[in-house]
Amino acid sequence: MDDIDRKLISILRADARTSVATLATKLGVARSTVMQRIRRLTDDRVIIGYTVILQPEAEPDHIRAWMDVQVEGNQTLEVIANLLGDPSVVALHDTNGRWDLLAELRVNSPADLSRALERVRLIKGIRHTETSILLKSYR
Repeated sequence: MDDIDRKLISILRADARTSVATLATKLGVARSTVMQRIRRLTDDRVIIGYTVILQPEAEPDHIRAWMDVQVEGNQTLEVIANLLGDPSVVALHDTNGRWDLLAELRVNSPADLSRALERVRLIKGIRHTETSILLKSYR
């Protein structure tokens, strides 16, 4: 990746719906160059998808929570595979420090959250978890 690729990705992160013509103007390159770079970045799996980001208020019935996970021994890969298979886990991040993983959970009710936490705590290789419910987002 060069500077143009990095600038292209930066613009798309801010607004993935930016038109090819606008991208070309902002980058100072031809539209065909933009299309070629997007195709290459997609083929190389640098760009793996586009998404919609909603304001939390747009989904008032959903509960979002962050779960810190401490893994026992060298079972990280097994734990990751199990967490990614859980329908309540919408994102999973590798971290450093006291916690090994950070899981973002999204459920429909407190009862669903309780069931999700019970499922996660039964995963072999998880030593300890700590969960925080997201109350409000500012950005």
